[in-house]
Amino acid sequence: MAQPLMPHATAAWLVDNTALTFQQIADFCGLHILEVQAIADDTAGTKLTGRDPVRAHELTMDEIEKGQADPAYRLQMLKGPEPVRRTKGPRYTPVSKRQDKPDGIAWLIKNHPEVSDAAIGKLIGTTRTTIEAIRDRSHWNIANIVPKDPVTLGLCSQRELDALVAKAAKKAGIAAPVDSRLEGDREALIEELKAEREANVRAAEQAAAAEAAAQDSAEA
Repeated sequence: MAQPLMPHATAAWLVDNTALTFQQIADFCGLHILEVQAIADDTAGTKLTGRDPVRAHELTMDEIEKGQADPAYRLQMLKGPEPVRRTKGPRYTPVSKRQDKPDGIAWLIKNHPEVSDAAIGKLIGTTRTTIEAIRDRSHWNIANIVPKDPVTLGLCSQRELDALVAKAAKKAGIAAPVDSRLEGDREALIEELKAEREANVRAAEQAAAAEAAAQDSAEA
């Protein structure tokens, strides 16, 4: 199914401007329902500016009204021009996220050993050399690498990770892990995301205050 050009921004707009369910928005935008929940609760890593899919000619008001009238209805996207896709090279990752790649790789190696290096490289957008260095602990920065969920780091979506793990588990002949976070643990996950975000904000404020104090001391 086709997806909007900017799924997270589109989801933010739909949350703020419609009565669609989180599941309907997640399905239309190609996101995990927990990602939509985080956007709605303002616990996403960054505050998103909504993108109107109607003005972008990706959705009609008639479709939105159909969805609001029937929670089971799946929104149909308007056909647009076929986007240009990269066919070669590793997955692109924004500069601000590249320093998080080793943590995401370490998490996958630790929690999903059944996933191949090639699959990790495709998901995270890295090289086999880097993966092997982290695996055998010869990476130049191994002392500072801490395994962290690549979804939390913003390196991939929950849907991409789930699909990758399920495929690897099937190939290895083992039972794929069941995502049970929607069964009673949603609030705990949202609180965890919120606490992590607040901690990052406090750390940034403390660093800024320390830098300002250092400058004042130098000028004095």
